[in-house]
Amino acid sequence: MSPAKKAAFAGVLAVFLLTWIKPMWPLEQALHSSLTVVGLAALWWVDRRWPLGVGAFAAVCGFVALHCIGARWLYSNVPYEAWLQALTGWSPGAAFGWQRNHFDRLIHLLYGACFTPALAQLARHAWPALRGGQAFVLAVMMVMCSSLVYEWLEWGIALALSPEAAEAYNGQQGDVWDAHADMLLATIGSLLAWPLARRAPQ
Repeated sequence: MSPAKKAAFAGVLAVFLLTWIKPMWPLEQALHSSLTVVGLAALWWVDRRWPLGVGAFAAVCGFVALHCIGARWLYSNVPYEAWLQALTGWSPGAAFGWQRNHFDRLIHLLYGACFTPALAQLARHAWPALRGGQAFVLAVMMVMCSSLVYEWLEWGIALALSPEAAEAYNGQQGDVWDAHADMLLATIGSLLAWPLARRAPQ
């Protein structure tokens, strides 16, 4: 693993540990963080077997770091409004008339954008004859399918929790179309990654 990749991986681990200082919702954060642990282990293993480009590796690490932040505040409570107002004096909620916390929407969009370059590279590792466009299409399909499976997973976990804990974990914020919007945003993010994915190293 190159020094740049090691730095990116160490940065994610640091964010992960920091978000566990005095957790506000330990059970729900642990449920979210279980995916973080599995994801980081998978990233380490995949990169050792099929080395990713530095940019693709860093993009995945950046996404996981943001997921750690979302997990600490259960997405629905991430105080990005307060952070932006303190830093810039600007309120996106007031500017756009938002009635909900949209951090979860951002994460689903970034899931597609950050994972697609890496998935396109892995597709080329698996099938060297693929062209850039073909690898990109497979990557988009993988993002769409994994988004669907994740929503199924959320639904399954919600069935095992109390209604209050399920709402806190899922972060639907009263939106009955939450799962549909999340999957659509992941797909849009994946499509937006085309300029990066098509330059994926062979």
